[in-house]
Amino acid sequence: MAGKTDVQCRLPIRRGLGEVEAAMYLSLSTTFFRRLVDEGVMPRPRLAGRRRIWDVEELDAAFKTLPREEGGDPDDVEQSNTWADYE
Repeated sequence: MAGKTDVQCRLPIRRGLGEVEAAMYLSLSTTFFRRLVDEGVMPRPRLAGRRRIWDVEELDAAFKTLPREEGGDPDDVEQSNTWADYE
């Protein structure tokens, strides 16, 4: 029978992540991730018994609300059509 580590290595992404995994998923240090959770910037974990688990979809949604560099709107995705230059 395959162990937990063997199975986890084969899964491309899991729905729920522990604190260290959630921080790594967002390319943040665990300390900075914890601070963002405390400040309400990142979501609070869900509980499965005593285990704290972060939902990947909630992390994605919170990530998309982070401000862009130089004050750009977080929802402002560049709308330019680069193919228009070739018409």
